[in-house]
Amino acid sequence: MIAAFLHDINKIMSYQRSLQTVLLNTFSQPTPIINVLIGPRQVGKTTIAHGIEQSIGIPSIYASADSPVPLDYTWIESQWHRAIALGTRNGAPVLLILDELQKVKGWSETLKLLWDNRPVEPQIRVLILGSSSLMMQEGLTESLAGRFFLHRCTHWSFSECREAFGWDLDYWLYYGGYPGAAPFINDQTYWKRYITDSLIETVLARDVLQMNKITKPVLLRHLFALAATLPAQCVSYNKMLGQLQDAGNTTTLSHYMKLLETAFLASGLELFSRGIQRKRGSSPKLILWNNALVTALSTRTFSDSIGDRNWRGRLVENAVGGYLCNNLNSIDYSVSYWRSGDHEVDFVIMRGLDVWAIEVKSGRSKKKSGLHAFHARYPNAQVLLVGAQGIPLEEFFSSDAATWFVSSGK
Repeated sequence: MIAAFLHDINKIMSYQRSLQTVLLNTFSQPTPIINVLIGPRQVGKTTIAHGIEQSIGIPSIYASADSPVPLDYTWIESQWHRAIALGTRNGAPVLLILDELQKVKGWSETLKLLWDNRPVEPQIRVLILGSSSLMMQEGLTESLAGRFFLHRCTHWSFSECREAFGWDLDYWLYYGGYPGAAPFINDQTYWKRYITDSLIETVLARDVLQMNKITKPVLLRHLFALAATLPAQCVSYNKMLGQLQDAGNTTTLSHYMKLLETAFLASGLELFSRGIQRKRGSSPKLILWNNALVTALSTRTFSDSIGDRNWRGRLVENAVGGYLCNNLNSIDYSVSYWRSGDHEVDFVIMRGLDVWAIEVKSGRSKKKSGLHAFHARYPNAQVLLVGAQGIPLEEFFSSDAATWFVSSGK
């Protein structure tokens, strides 16, 4: 078992995500903007940063604000002065990497001031990393508008896990896309504890509760646990109120669900309705961004999950939703679902005036397909069947999500 563990660790350390090459090329030449890397915890942002450090061939400084002690603007200024001093000593450009920067109070204002007054020589190239999309984007849009380029580091895809670990589709559907947990899959009890204790609890306690005003922290945890038991299901907030103690009201639940989304954990997809004002948050479709978040909190084993046709179908549908949430940025695309009476469309993608309806053929029993009803109401919508006789699941998950959503000019 120890040999297998070490083998998997070596595979993780040797595997290089394509984003690392993109960023290495960016920082190997002068860049007039700050580069920002956001994404969930434990998907390799820091590993990518260290990989760039080792390969770039210019002096670099890495510093992390992921500290139990609150840091302020003086910490950023200190790292900035270190970079200038290092570049001056070496007569070369310097790469400054600041990890978990959103945890520093006033980080965006401080970085804006330093960036706008940066010296011509030595040239400072800046990469900042963060694991909270809300906190990062608020600072970027408020203080650093026009000064940054955003890169997204997502949960590991099926093709990445297949290449790095040799997993087939069922392994990825169950174990999800957290590379650090891969060495533990031979002991499912240990694997589940790793996901819940080292990952879920860390994100909730350090990335959500410490950085947002949460009046009911226990409710936040219970809401996440409830979502994990109901993947790819539509549940009204009123029904949630009946299942959660001290839940307050639907507004609180909707707000907490949005916080879970900003931490890349879970989303409550809204009901699609074009040209009509949506009733926001009425019955969200619960999507976990990584299937490991579902299976780690379940009592089902790998064989139980894959052998149960209905449950495996839920995992497939949730994996499709997670794939869409991870890979379609919210600026260009919206991800929702549609339901009218007994008719349902699993996912609806909208980009500008273009609309795509997605039905997931997962093998589980479900309500009547809503594609024909949806197309009758939205005749210009394009249709995708994923799974079964449609697009094979392996092919769908192995492709860049945006390639499926190219306008046909209808």
